Amino acid sequence: MKWKGGQRSDNVVDVRGSGRRSGFGGGGGKLGLGGIAAVVVISLLLGKNPLEMLGLVSQMTGGMQQAVPQEGAPPPQNDETADFVRAILGETEVVWGEVFQQSGRQYEQPKLVLFSGGVDSACGSASSASGPFYCPGDHQVYLDMSFFNDMQQRLGGGGDFAYAYVIAHEVGHHVQTLMGVSDKVNQARRAGKNVQGDGGLLVRQELQADCLAGVWANRSEKKLQWLETGDVEEALNTATAIGDDRLQKQSQGTVVPDAFSHGTSEQRVRWFRAGFESGDPNVCDTFKAARL
Repeated sequence: MKWKGGQRSDNVVDVRGSGRRSGFGGGGGKLGLGGIAAVVVISLLLGKNPLEMLGLVSQMTGGMQQAVPQEGAPPPQNDETADFVRAILGETEVVWGEVFQQSGRQYEQPKLVLFSGGVDSACGSASSASGPFYCPGDHQVYLDMSFFNDMQQRLGGGGDFAYAYVIAHEVGHHVQTLMGVSDKVNQARRAGKNVQGDGGLLVRQELQADCLAGVWANRSEKKLQWLETGDVEEALNTATAIGDDRLQKQSQGTVVPDAFSHGTSEQRVRWFRAGFESGDPNVCDTFKAARL
């Protein structure tokens, strides 16, 4: 992937090595260490993402915190991996800025926080093990770049375009927040509805983010012609590697559709491909799709 021609974003905040956890302070309804540990244990037993469970508990208990402005600095100019992140985020800003402008709206650019080890957000605390995530409470993407190494070594995915897909997926969640999609899912959660499981609202939300990542890839490629042979396969291999069925099979030896939160490998590949082949956000309405 010839990413060095991408437009750099000024919205990457680097808190690595700062000796602090970015995000918000304590107090309020924030879960204590014991509560956090209990939620993490339960989520792992159920095969769910601990961060999603913490976010759900936080919302249900009224524990969402007000975000504190980030106090980090821009990444150092000689950090090539961080420069890659700035280039990918910058091109998502270009694409979604144009899409929103075409519909008469202004795109609010999210910030992307680079952290190492652990981080606090308006959605709760997370460790690197949680993987990259987007927090609708503060409109920020969080990324520990050690996840890229994990993709190669443990998940069977990897490569520049695969990493770009991961970032674009999280930005897709930001687009959903601006479109009001995330609010509908959260309202269902607060109403006590089961949003997880095969075909559930959470799976549909995640598959839509995959599709939106594909839309971004299509439009940025038309503008920059930066994809090389094998790049698309990298993204598809990564989508396959992080399907619920494959991850459950690896971690617990069996597949439990009722515990799905992101969709199967086949579904993730198909929806990314739908966005990539069309470049049209309108094809990404997974909430109305009869077949995922």
